[in-house]
Amino acid sequence: MIRGAFELVAIVGSPIAQVKSPENFNTWFVNNNRAVAMLPIDLHAQALDSFATTLRGWQNLRGCVVTVPYKQAMATCVDSLSVRAAALGSVNVIRREPNGRLLGDNVDGAGFLGAALKHGFTASGRRALVVGCGGVGSAIAYALGEAGIARLSLTDPSSARCAALCELLGHTFAELEIDTQVDDLGAFDLVVNASPVGMGDDAQLPLPAALVATLQPHTLVADVVTSPEITPLLARARLAGCRIQTGAQMAFAQLGHLGAFMGVTPLEI
Repeated sequence: MIRGAFELVAIVGSPIAQVKSPENFNTWFVNNNRAVAMLPIDLHAQALDSFATTLRGWQNLRGCVVTVPYKQAMATCVDSLSVRAAALGSVNVIRREPNGRLLGDNVDGAGFLGAALKHGFTASGRRALVVGCGGVGSAIAYALGEAGIARLSLTDPSSARCAALCELLGHTFAELEIDTQVDDLGAFDLVVNASPVGMGDDAQLPLPAALVATLQPHTLVADVVTSPEITPLLARARLAGCRIQTGAQMAFAQLGHLGAFMGVTPLEI
């Protein structure tokens, strides 16, 4: 039961009913005897500015996780951004300082790499493919650059979005080799679907089936989609003998990064 002495964190987005963070966070808080609770907030876009003002004055609120579709919009509402959040133009977590200042960060990529490390993947010197150059894909690609990935291939239905991410990464990571042509998956150490393809009842693959058929067992194949947990891509990868990383595993690994930034969990949980 939430009591008056509890501290609060929130998660804001729309729709919000499908998010797993409240269950994950609140389970951790209960299991670790923490007087903290997470509240899901389904917010109308027109209320974002007033919501940020409310956050500044919400004295028992430690922070707020930000999910779709507000990661970019909320980045313009905070008082300060981390270097990576500023570069990406998006936040997925906000910390409220005791004086009411709001600090924003984007730990999508850090959470992804935390999950990948548990599968034995380290980025330094490796080659990766990220499918989807939207918010999550950009964050993962940026984190791979930070971690020393040697070569990164990007694909997206929007050539403009893909080009924008290539430009950002090229300016930020001078030694990184970047390309947008993918003819064979055999040389990749990591393949990531950071697009919504495969979500729900969508039985499609994010890449052509003939290309997916070139997967080799040494490759870690990851998907950010959380439902279904085993997406069509992951099912094909598992049949090919690849290690797989689910969206749920990424979400759980990210919990520590989100909670640590807000000051309510340790980084490793």
